[in-house]
Amino acid sequence: MRSPLKLSGAALAVPLMLLTTAANPAAAHAPRPIEKLTPTVETPALHDDEAGGDADADDPAIWVNPADRGKSRVIATAKNGGLRVYDLRGRELQAIATPAAPGPDDEAGRFNNVDIVEGVRLGGRTVDLAAVSDRGRDQLRFYAIDARTGLLTDVTAADVPFAFNTTQAEVNEQRTAYGLDAFAGGHLLVSRRSTPEVGTFRIVIEGDRVSYRPVDRLTLPAEFTLPDGTDWAPCTDPGDGPQVEGVVVDEQTRTAYLAQEDVALWRVPIRDGRFAGRPATVEKVREFGIPAAYDEATEECAVDYDADPGFGGRIVADVEGLTVARHTLVVSSQGDDTFYTYDRRSNRPTGHFAVVDGPRADGSQECDGAAVTPVALPGFPGGLLVVHDGQDTPADGDRPSTNFKFVDAGFLR
Repeated sequence: MRSPLKLSGAALAVPLMLLTTAANPAAAHAPRPIEKLTPTVETPALHDDEAGGDADADDPAIWVNPADRGKSRVIATAKNGGLRVYDLRGRELQAIATPAAPGPDDEAGRFNNVDIVEGVRLGGRTVDLAAVSDRGRDQLRFYAIDARTGLLTDVTAADVPFAFNTTQAEVNEQRTAYGLDAFAGGHLLVSRRSTPEVGTFRIVIEGDRVSYRPVDRLTLPAEFTLPDGTDWAPCTDPGDGPQVEGVVVDEQTRTAYLAQEDVALWRVPIRDGRFAGRPATVEKVREFGIPAAYDEATEECAVDYDADPGFGGRIVADVEGLTVARHTLVVSSQGDDTFYTYDRRSNRPTGHFAVVDGPRADGSQECDGAAVTPVALPGFPGGLLVVHDGQDTPADGDRPSTNFKFVDAGFLR
């Protein structure tokens, strides 16, 4: 049974047919040559095993030091491994652990996404913050950035609420805070794991501590009517919905972009921290509309590519990390280790690139998160693009190995 798209606030529900039968303009463009870029810096390998502290690189943010650009920092999540702070040479300066589990049968902290909130008045001073989604405990956490060193201090209020759930038992099901982006007015855009939900929150200052309150909520579709009249739903783990992870707000156009991993890249207007219109697809994933079934033996979705009806776009699922700089929206096409770019205002496709092995570092595979600044920094005269690498090489035996690659961003228009 088809259900309408749910929109919060005063927006109206949109029938699925209006969203799924429209042409996909990005897919209609001729294939573009892939521009191959090489990183000049990489961070130390993180290992998702006991010896490595269960550290798994995921999402970066870039803090530009206004007084001394050479002391700018890359702040990144490592899931169960907490947060890492790196200098512009990729050297680790600080590691911050996640919060402990509140009870013996509860989930401990697991940091997923991070972004920078600038110019917050806190305890009589103005500071920049690193805001983090804690998917283990369904909370948002905050770290003050020292203006001199770029190191972090936890300033999260002791009584911060759950972001999406109401009880600890619900939190332990792990439908929790997932993707995160900071935007104007002290707002945060946050997605919810294992669901098609996203929400907005506003930062609340409590003396010298930081909390938040919910502002708005939106649920993207989970089922679709295809142009041929048939119904389709993306394959997910049993009981889960088609989740969003990557999120970003383009403050120039006041548009929120939502990466629904197995479905599409969406855009929706956003005003004063609230969703202000109907979501529309920028580009669907290549697998959109293809039959797939969950295989219990492999715990994976088996996709029947031979039955492809041809309704998808170019992005190979998952559609993942999103970031905006200059005139460009950058989108990670995780399934083929590449990135697509789009014009920020028209959403017209503008390029296709990959971060590949070079003399100083290997490339990026299975990219989750990405961040970019157009500000010229030492070693990066065209600005800095940081991307996650889900398969760092050379491998250390059979140990899972991930890290982050730094690329000059001068190629972005």
